[in-house]
Amino acid sequence: MTAQTHTPVEREIFETAKRVLPAGTFGNMAGDIVIREGRGGRVWDESGNEYVDFLLGSGPMLVGHAHPEVTAAVQEQVVHGTTFFANNRKGIELAEAIVEAVPCAQKVRFVSSGSEADAYAMRLARAFRKRDKIMKFEGGYHGMSDYSLMSLAPKRPGNFPRAIPDSAGIPQSVRDEMVIAPFNDVEVVQSMIREHKDELAGVIVEPFQRIIPPAPGFLQALRKMTAENGIPLIFDEVVTGFRLAYGGAQEYYGVTPDICTLGKVIGGGFPLAALAGRDDIMSHFDRAKVGDDGFLVQIGTLSGNPIASAAGLASMAILKRPGAYERIFKTGRELMGTLSELLRSAGIPAVVTGEPPLFDVVFGVSEVRNYRDTLKGDAETMRTFNRLLRERGILKGESKYYISLAHDEADIRFTKDAWKDALKELVKLRKAA
Repeated sequence: MTAQTHTPVEREIFETAKRVLPAGTFGNMAGDIVIREGRGGRVWDESGNEYVDFLLGSGPMLVGHAHPEVTAAVQEQVVHGTTFFANNRKGIELAEAIVEAVPCAQKVRFVSSGSEADAYAMRLARAFRKRDKIMKFEGGYHGMSDYSLMSLAPKRPGNFPRAIPDSAGIPQSVRDEMVIAPFNDVEVVQSMIREHKDELAGVIVEPFQRIIPPAPGFLQALRKMTAENGIPLIFDEVVTGFRLAYGGAQEYYGVTPDICTLGKVIGGGFPLAALAGRDDIMSHFDRAKVGDDGFLVQIGTLSGNPIASAAGLASMAILKRPGAYERIFKTGRELMGTLSELLRSAGIPAVVTGEPPLFDVVFGVSEVRNYRDTLKGDAETMRTFNRLLRERGILKGESKYYISLAHDEADIRFTKDAWKDALKELVKLRKAA
């Protein structure tokens, strides 16, 4: 395989980024790559290097880049106006499609990002329950709000239920409003809910946490515990919504929450997210139903943007067709199986974890059930492997392979060859160390 190289033009762009952006990045990926374009399951950087893309814009491009039907829908709308700060037909049609697809969705409220959706979902639970504390799970990602950035990725996890801030600039008082629980541990969660049930406004969870599937029965037990205590259960489906199934993780795992958040796929690559839930809970967005004291204020300049809604509707129509999810799962299963076998053959201790549409490898462990298990992994080997793959034309995040409907047999073959070559080099580096 030919190593990726950077032209003087792209290196000049790197230097400009360093001059005008903190750390030379948007805060997402490292600044040593600048993407120029994407088509289907591949992207090209400013130097013309081609990559099989398992980053997918951090997930939104489930039907692939520049899908002609999504592009046509956007072009059709854009000539009629880009945003109105008022109801528009495309946004209303998208809300209707979400209500029809997602089990918990009786009403929908749009925002522009997953971070907003999660922050509003927690506020909504507080308004409904008239309590302050929120339970979240260690390692769970719920956006960039102060409350969400508690025990997302603590380097030295503390004792449950103590929250640990993951960022500078978060008020100390926020710690006291969050209760941190271990993912996939029914007994501990049960005891914590019993202890804090009179303080909890809600429980928020990624039903599939990062790359960690729920243990059998965990979500069912969580649903039962919260329902018995009258505590709203929030599924953060910003990632899993319309990815694991057309009805999201709640359809895939067969557990219906009270509230869910959605993003990524529903915007078709444009800034759009939503929260959805039971009518009585969502009524807190309706002053006429709940009065001034119960009313939850929510305003967003681009909420329900017609271009994003058009892109989302087109993407969802593609995903709704027979065979779409079967294809995504087939691709994912084949890749997961191949990577597991290649690692075994290379004699490298590791486990491939996740679901076929979304997975990754964790080096140096045999099982991953929760965040603390990931901390036992060999992070340096992971970084080296990701670097070797980038050099061989595979683009992915630090800890995820997103699978798209557009990844074809050529992409699969290319990926398998890149894995083989990268693992061969990884074995040499490990022996030389």
